[in-house]
Amino acid sequence: MSFALCVALAAVLGACQACGGEPAQATPVVTPTSQAGAVAVNGERGATQADEALNSKPLKLPLSRPKVVVEKSARRLSLYSGGEVVRSFRIGLGEKPEGDKVREGDRRTPEGTYYVCVKNAQSAFYLSLGINYPNAEDAERGLRDGLITRAQYRKIVRAAKRNATPPWNTTLGGEIFIHGGGSQSDWTWGCVALENAHVKELFDSLPLGTPVHIEP
Repeated sequence: MSFALCVALAAVLGACQACGGEPAQATPVVTPTSQAGAVAVNGERGATQADEALNSKPLKLPLSRPKVVVEKSARRLSLYSGGEVVRSFRIGLGEKPEGDKVREGDRRTPEGTYYVCVKNAQSAFYLSLGINYPNAEDAERGLRDGLITRAQYRKIVRAAKRNATPPWNTTLGGEIFIHGGGSQSDWTWGCVALENAHVKELFDSLPLGTPVHIEP
């Protein structure tokens, strides 16, 4: 799929739909702080005073060799430039945050190495950055487990080789985005949710093709 067609698709969708459409945004739930200077999110450590100090510094643009690292267990997204962390944001995950995404509708956030394949300025969740789930590794698993056909496998692998958007309409699911809408609970259908101000920084500074590493 060409980049232009991918952008057009995202604009028509108008949202991060993540395997069939996000539910209405849940009311954020903030749990008591887990330790001094930290905000707990669903029982996990959230933004610290150190994070807030880091995030208050001006972001030097353009970024040098940017990459994004998502730590699911810590509910944290880190932005790197030149090998150093320049931003650290609290995140919300899919409604079933434990474990890797396996198939459409499981409401899990995938784990693995991806890249930004589309930027949607008309998302229903403020702004969104699409990642190329399913990638080649996901396709290999899906083919092995009988979730996709050989033809679908080849399309996904070809997209990964071209840094393009993979098919988002297979049994593996798709339309996984980093988007706004709030980070104080796990409320998405598999996406990574941020505060709007935070996703705007990412949207404005990250080019297509930026690596996104999602860790358990």
